Amino acid sequence: MKEKTAARNIIRRCCAMLMLLLLMSASAGCGMAGIRGVLKAAPKAATDSAAGGSGGTEGEVRAAEEAAAGGTLKVHFIDVGQGDSILIQQGSESMLVDAGPNGSSTAVGKYIASLGITNLTYVVGTHPHEDHIGGLDYVISSFGTGSIYMPRASANTRTFEDVLTAVSRKGMKITAPAPGDSFKLGDAKVEVLAPNSSSYDSLNNYSLVLKVTYGSTSFLLEGDAQSLSESEMVAKGFDLKADVLKVAHHGSTSSTTSSFLDRVEPRYAVISAGADNPYGHPAQKTLEKLEDRGIRVYRTDESGTITATSDGKAITFQTTK
Repeated sequence: MKEKTAARNIIRRCCAMLMLLLLMSASAGCGMAGIRGVLKAAPKAATDSAAGGSGGTEGEVRAAEEAAAGGTLKVHFIDVGQGDSILIQQGSESMLVDAGPNGSSTAVGKYIASLGITNLTYVVGTHPHEDHIGGLDYVISSFGTGSIYMPRASANTRTFEDVLTAVSRKGMKITAPAPGDSFKLGDAKVEVLAPNSSSYDSLNNYSLVLKVTYGSTSFLLEGDAQSLSESEMVAKGFDLKADVLKVAHHGSTSSTTSSFLDRVEPRYAVISAGADNPYGHPAQKTLEKLEDRGIRVYRTDESGTITATSDGKAITFQTTK
């Protein structure tokens, strides 16, 4: 019996890997250069800044001026219980980063629709864990979708297979962006900072880490990146400084290292976790690290959905609880 179960798991994993390879074939066939080609090209100065440039480039100054002229960036940290889902809006464009666990599929879809959104410019699955991609198949099937970004990682789960099936049924492909890539979301810039290795023991370290910059304000979204991925980003010399940090892995002790916080220097931190979850998230040790640095902490388990609004100069927060 055990042998049959193991065989079924191997077959399922092989099928999932094959489907993932097929869905990524459009970009992966030409290697990493092909992947970068799928993304909107960023000005050379902006790319240098992402890799630890001095900042204040002509492109960044122009972006700040555009933001100051009017408009806002809204970042919605949707309360999905024990999971992650972040909706970002700028101008007429929007991006969903993760869609929470399977049980939150309808709630995430309703939240997006309540804002009058019918088309998502980008859909991102940071890594193939159920509490992050559980609702992605529903979202991809229910809304117009421009591009789908996920890392080169797979999982032997029905949840992951459902996402691949939804992508396939829509006739789309998955793009795996590389660190240093960037693209525009309205007048905001989105930079990819991780994953920086091709193989990890933990799926969490495959998390796509994104930095969203609007005017002179910025947000760093970590997915579930753990200390290894954080150390790689520091070693790469990326510009990690951000006003708002979406704390990795729901505030677990596996992430949010002191050296990483020293580089990010956030003024605000957002933790997405379920009330009374069985994992003890967020960890008291993580909360103490943030509090010792004077960082204002917002938590979905305490405040419900959290919406941060940037006018390009300052950031304000609203909560539903």
